Amino acid sequence: MAKGLFVTLEGSEGVGKSTQLRLLHSALASLGHDVLTTREPGGSPGAEDLRQLLLFGKNPLSLRAEILTHFAARADHLDQMITPALAEGQIVICDRFTDSTMAYQGYGRAEGEPDVLDMISRLQSQLGRDPDVTFLLEAPRDVARLRLAARGAPVDRYEQSDEAFHARVSAGFREIARQNTGRIRRLQTDAHSAEEINSLIVKDILSHIAQA
Repeated sequence: MAKGLFVTLEGSEGVGKSTQLRLLHSALASLGHDVLTTREPGGSPGAEDLRQLLLFGKNPLSLRAEILTHFAARADHLDQMITPALAEGQIVICDRFTDSTMAYQGYGRAEGEPDVLDMISRLQSQLGRDPDVTFLLEAPRDVARLRLAARGAPVDRYEQSDEAFHARVSAGFREIARQNTGRIRRLQTDAHSAEEINSLIVKDILSHIAQA
């Protein structure tokens, strides 16, 4: 059975993940690759329903329930979309995956509480699938805020959180990257144009394909 490549884009709000998702699909498809772009929370029909609850639901969930709901959406996303696409040899590029749960719920909401980090790690291990490579996109918070304001999209529950929360999330992503240097590549999106960042990511992805 063909072996695909599972790529994830990670980072805080407003760092340019959506832009890169679009550019990567175009660039890789133009080179003849079969590409699936998707997102979390969401991706599959059932997971998209859970996305609405998580991001825009009227009643906030408790922390443990929130984590479990993210993983419920993720399991459906994997089973319905990601795993079949990889089995067909596609390149799957996902906007957020388990690193975001660790950063937002583990470091952001739980402030690095060891029991919560352990819970997320155990749930992650039960999925049976990690990304092959992750690109952590980073930008200063003031730059990210300007990008979010220019986007004009509805503001979700996490984007409404205070600056202390966002600082913890960013620090969480840095710690996750430190612990996973073999998988995660860090890219400063404010230091280069979107097209330059795209070229760097495409080059790295093609290198992974060549080594497979």
